[in-house]
Amino acid sequence: MTIPMSDFRVEPADYQVDFRDLRAIREPVFVVEQKVPIEEEWDAMDPVCYHVIARDNDNQPIGTGRLTPEHKIGRMAVLKEWRGKEVGAALLQALIDKAREIGLHEVSLNSQVSAIGFYEKFGFVCFGEEFEEAGIMHRKMKLTIEPFEQVQRDSEKSMIARMQTFETSSQLHEATLQVISTAKRGLAIYSRDLEHSLYAHPAIVEALKQFGIQSRGGVARILVQDVGAVRSKPHPLLSLSHRLSSVFQFRTPVDPEDLQYPSAFITNDRNAYCFRLLDGRYEGDWSPALPARNKQLMEHFNRVWERSRVCTEFRALEM
Repeated sequence: MTIPMSDFRVEPADYQVDFRDLRAIREPVFVVEQKVPIEEEWDAMDPVCYHVIARDNDNQPIGTGRLTPEHKIGRMAVLKEWRGKEVGAALLQALIDKAREIGLHEVSLNSQVSAIGFYEKFGFVCFGEEFEEAGIMHRKMKLTIEPFEQVQRDSEKSMIARMQTFETSSQLHEATLQVISTAKRGLAIYSRDLEHSLYAHPAIVEALKQFGIQSRGGVARILVQDVGAVRSKPHPLLSLSHRLSSVFQFRTPVDPEDLQYPSAFITNDRNAYCFRLLDGRYEGDWSPALPARNKQLMEHFNRVWERSRVCTEFRALEM
């Protein structure tokens, strides 16, 4: 499935059809920059791998990665001028999503030592000792993948909650409202700039207000990447947070990798979630009760929350 983005997109690549474009990425990165022998760069596994490619708005190739039949992610490469612009994160997420789609329970990769931190942000963990590959030190890493569909049992019944996709603003609003309205005492929101089209929408603000009033000690934790953008104009959620200061807590990431995280989501303490691969886009998936996916997002949120700073700018801002 093609993933549209503002400056680039990620889509599946056909090894035969797109070979020239794959070569235009991998050889400059691996062969020229990293001095990997060209005979080691292209292997017998390539023709049978699932490849993804990132293209800019002029359809030029800018990044790639692959998933092998052995369940290994590799050949992750982004052209130098496009690094630091979320391309690598989008490529990796696309490969993880593909692995989940085809039912894999685990994927692994050989990370260059300098890139370990990047993969850890997605939940990968290291195992084994460092080793040399193509003249570069690496470590093995793996990620446990939980399926989207899980059984949720409560005191009265069992049910299977399925992931649902959406692609319009109205569907996004409805899914977000469902997550907020079914929360008991906890909400977690990860957003680049508390986009006005969503979190300043009157119905969303009212739902958050009711959560704050009725949750009886509940807390809504909100991670905001771009504090300056939020402060650039009045935001009703900030005004609400000043009136319910014990409910709404804001932090902002300081880690460069966290600041480049391209996705946006909201989860609650009742296993509901609403996720978009790209903040600012309408397309995504949600479920009213999908424990595995909710847990995965919450674990990522908690890791970022712990290493983020308190957003004092919002406290001082007069709305």
